[in-house]
Amino acid sequence: MKYFMLFLTLSLVAFTKPVKKNKVIFFGDSITQAAVNPNGYIVKMDSLIRKDGLAESFELAGAGIGGNKVYDLYLRMDSDVLAKDPDIVFIYVGINDVWHKSSSGTGTDAPKFEKFYRAIIKKLQDRNIRVVVCTPTVIGERNDYSNEQDGDLNHYSNIIRNIAKDMNLPLCDLHKAFVDYLKTNNPNNAEKGILTTDRVHLTGAGNLLVAAEMWKILKTLVR
Repeated sequence: MKYFMLFLTLSLVAFTKPVKKNKVIFFGDSITQAAVNPNGYIVKMDSLIRKDGLAESFELAGAGIGGNKVYDLYLRMDSDVLAKDPDIVFIYVGINDVWHKSSSGTGTDAPKFEKFYRAIIKKLQDRNIRVVVCTPTVIGERNDYSNEQDGDLNHYSNIIRNIAKDMNLPLCDLHKAFVDYLKTNNPNNAEKGILTTDRVHLTGAGNLLVAAEMWKILKTLVR
């Protein structure tokens, strides 16, 4: 009997393959660069994943660099993303493409933004990498549409929404999530301090909202 049990145990070990983790890369700017810090959205998402008992299913990594715009992502994607052989990539860019138009005069015109965004997606899809596109969050937290760059930010968000529809991609609509949250949770119409520290970079609450919205999408990609 004991030999049978030993044989059974060895057989189970031989035929049980370890679960392959899905490698997920978050590709973006300074918000994503900070996302690997203790209060960042990648760390918070990891906590949500563990809470749902799926820690063995995902490996999360950030590929964010401060100040990056969409064409910066395109230029460094071979070394910072493709070389790491991910299964899923979240593209989270657009804040600097809009913000830097007024802050430094180096933003990205809308047609150029769309061209580079689509080129990034194509390179990822050519490697059979699943892509999730994200709209940019906010540049200012006023909820009465009086933030200086609300118009541009809405326009660039719509570009990404249209790309998602056109290319049949999962959309993580962070801009809508932030706007909806601020309508309810910013009664004093404050410019910052609720979801952002400086109108752009995220507070703990902002990071948690991003993590929760991204996790909603990510969990649907892996059954």
